[in-house]
Amino acid sequence: MAKKKAATQQNTPASNADDSGKEQKLKPANSVVVRHILCEKHGKIIEAMGKLDKKELPFDKVAELYSEDKAKKGGSLGSMARGSMVGPFQDVAFSLPPSTCNKPIYNKEPVKTKFGYHIIMVESRK
Repeated sequence: MAKKKAATQQNTPASNADDSGKEQKLKPANSVVVRHILCEKHGKIIEAMGKLDKKELPFDKVAELYSEDKAKKGGSLGSMARGSMVGPFQDVAFSLPPSTCNKPIYNKEPVKTKFGYHIIMVESRK
């Protein structure tokens, strides 16, 4: 039981605080416009995350360099409805506040699914 809780905590965003440092509460949403970076190997996703953490490149450019799926063009998956994504991916996507490629807010630990490891950012919520 404790192991499952630890795994859930790893996939939370670094902070849901806005620029003023205040915690922002997310409004319920039924869909999100989402971007991701998908890598089969854990080492490669950690390397991509390092680029984002150091703010070397915007999210879409890191996705173009590292992502291994059809969303390689900037990582865009478009609008995704609740229920259309695999469990762990969806849980993280709906926990993230909207952000931009130049100032992305993304999960600080890779999300593991049957497709590989993901870094996720949300552009908008509806």
